[in-house]
Amino acid sequence: MSEQSERITIPTPSGDVSGVYQRPEAPDATVVLAHGAGAGMDHPFMVGFAEALTGLGIATLRFNFAYMEAGKRVPDRAPKAIPVWAAAAEEARRRSDGEPLWAAGKSFGGRMASMALAEGAIDPAGLIFLGYPLHPAGKPEKLRDEHLYGLRVPMLFLQGTRDTLANRELLDAVAVKLPTATLTWQEGGDHSFAVKGLKRSAYDVGASLAPQAADFVRAAH
Repeated sequence: MSEQSERITIPTPSGDVSGVYQRPEAPDATVVLAHGAGAGMDHPFMVGFAEALTGLGIATLRFNFAYMEAGKRVPDRAPKAIPVWAAAAEEARRRSDGEPLWAAGKSFGGRMASMALAEGAIDPAGLIFLGYPLHPAGKPEKLRDEHLYGLRVPMLFLQGTRDTLANRELLDAVAVKLPTATLTWQEGGDHSFAVKGLKRSAYDVGASLAPQAADFVRAAH
C-alpha cells in the first residue's frame, strides 16, 4: 500500500499549529486525531494509533492544540480549543477526496471534539473516544456528559476498566442513554490503556486500539 506522510502547518485563530497528515492509497475514511491534556501529537501512543489506522486503510491527521504548540502545560479552555479543532478538521477535509471524515481524540482531545460537534464547529461522520474523561479523578459527582445527549452521530467509546477518569458504572449509565454510542471496555486498562503486568510500549498500546476503531468506522458507512 503506497502511503504519503507529511508534517504540516495548520493556520488557526490562535496561531499556527503543527500537524501530521498520513494518507494511504484510496482510504475508506479520514480520522482527525487530537491529543490528551498532558502530551502532544507526537506522543508514542498517538503515533502508534495513527500509523496503525493508516496501515488499515484510513487516512489520519493529528495535530497540536495551541497551548501544546506554545510549550505550555495548562490545556486551553474550550472557547480556544474548539476553533483549533475546527481548523484541523477543515484542513483534513481540504486534503480528502470526499471520503467520510471522523473526529477522534485521547481524553481531553476527544472531549473537545464532542463539544465542537455540539456547538456546530465541526461536522464529522462520527466520534471516537480514546478514554473519555467523564469526570475528574476522584470526583465522580462532576460529570462531563450533558452535551453528549444531543449528539446524533455514531460514537465509539474505547475505555479502560481501571480508568480513574471514568467510573465504569457511571459511563455504562451514560452510554445506555446515547442511542448511537458503542462502549467497548478494555480489560485492565488505565486512563492510558496500560495494563498491569503487561509490558507494552505506548506506541504498541495506541496501535492495539486501531483495529477496533477501523472496524467501527467501516461498519458505519
